[in-house]
Amino acid sequence: MAGTPRGTVLIGRDTPERQDVLQLLGEHLADMYATSPPESVHALDPAALAGPGISFWTAREDSRLLGCAALKRVAPGDAEIKSMRTSEAARGRGVASALLRHLLAEARRSGYRRLFLETGSQEFFAPARRLYGRHGFVECPPFADYERDPNSVFMTLRLDAG
Repeated sequence: MAGTPRGTVLIGRDTPERQDVLQLLGEHLADMYATSPPESVHALDPAALAGPGISFWTAREDSRLLGCAALKRVAPGDAEIKSMRTSEAARGRGVASALLRHLLAEARRSGYRRLFLETGSQEFFAPARRLYGRHGFVECPPFADYERDPNSVFMTLRLDAG
């Protein structure tokens, strides 16, 4: 509602297996399969996001889920951003930027030197590509186990120490 004060957005470690997170991740996977061929969907399911080598965070306001994101270790010094998602109600409020800034800070604290991500090439993913570009990500060749795919855009960011 316009003019209604909003609470503070808090970003913290969480589990992808909480009920509200499961619903958000379900919407995420549904959108991925609705916009990309199955072989081009690289989103992880909640069980995989709870697995080893993955750190998972949510953004919440007064305990209401606004978004989520994860970092997956892909090689020594390298991590991949996975499952960046903002709830429909939170879009346009800067939640995705806040989550991304948090991921960048956590990646630096964890000693990662490079971050990678894969997103779609379709128009549906244009806002995500713009967000990543505003934060310094640039297109790159496929990384880790990915292969060239006309439905995918691969991006990277070299992290400084600060």
